[in-house]
Amino acid sequence: MANKIRTGIIGGAGYTGGELTRILLNHPNSEMVFVQSKSNAGNPLRSVHRDLEGETSLVFSSEPDQDIDLLFICLGHGEARNFLENNPINQSIRIIDLSQDFRLAGSNEFKNRQFVYGLPELNKEKIIAARNIANPGCFATAIQIGLLPLAKEGLLDEVFTVGITGSTGAGQSLSPTSHFSWRANNIQAYKTLEHQHNAEILESIRSVQLSHSIEDGQFSFVPWRGDFTRGIFISSQTRCDRNIEELYVLFEEFYSKHLFVTVCKKQIFLKQVVNTNKCVIQLEQAGNRLVIHTAIDNLLKGASGQAIQNMNLMFGLEETTGLKFKANYF
Repeated sequence: MANKIRTGIIGGAGYTGGELTRILLNHPNSEMVFVQSKSNAGNPLRSVHRDLEGETSLVFSSEPDQDIDLLFICLGHGEARNFLENNPINQSIRIIDLSQDFRLAGSNEFKNRQFVYGLPELNKEKIIAARNIANPGCFATAIQIGLLPLAKEGLLDEVFTVGITGSTGAGQSLSPTSHFSWRANNIQAYKTLEHQHNAEILESIRSVQLSHSIEDGQFSFVPWRGDFTRGIFISSQTRCDRNIEELYVLFEEFYSKHLFVTVCKKQIFLKQVVNTNKCVIQLEQAGNRLVIHTAIDNLLKGASGQAIQNMNLMFGLEETTGLKFKANYF
């Protein structure tokens, strides 16, 4: 691609907007035109994202610039649709929305725009042809990557999932459970069995598992708040009579063309993926009980990194462009 992709961000002061800004500033095929934040309009980006000292002279804008190729929307859930209602965006501009507003069938259309669910491990060919993407949720990404190979083989009936996420998953606004004094040396379950990502997980599984449907009550998810800043670790349990070596072959074949997913036979852990766009998977089995562990960085593969992965696919770039990061191993 000869010309650079002219990009803009709506809601650039938060964690996902900040991560997008960092990636796009260093992406070889991107030209960042604006980063919008109403509460910070006129202030330098580095006044909020202090690590950008010396990296950019951009200031936050108050309104979107229409002279772009791609718009990223990093607003709270329910706010993206309102933004588009009140700020008509030229149809020539592609959109990647990081909220949950357009992820589900029945809510994935807005005026003349059709949004494709942006999980590359599920919808890669559709993403390549898409003009608008609904980026998946962070927990949803990690859970689905662990379950999709089994769903394709019709092996899912009942699934029990637990997962823990870092404090950045709660967003940048302070709340009683995001203060350091509360998070430190502390773990808590929240939104037990009622997490907002359940619907998109089930919709994806049902789109792949055509032999029989998994019902709402057959998927149970308990998320936890962890005492660390970033990353998600998931353990999903189901019953499966196939032996583990056969299952490893199944997972390796399913993800053989997906460059950010690695299937491991050794125990996985969070530090393998923090600050990367990777997802690592490990299987464990006892009798007919199978556990699928997955780990991702919630801000990268779970949000901004996946959004850039989708941008690369939409604009015909190598999928890993601008996303070859070093894990924070130590």
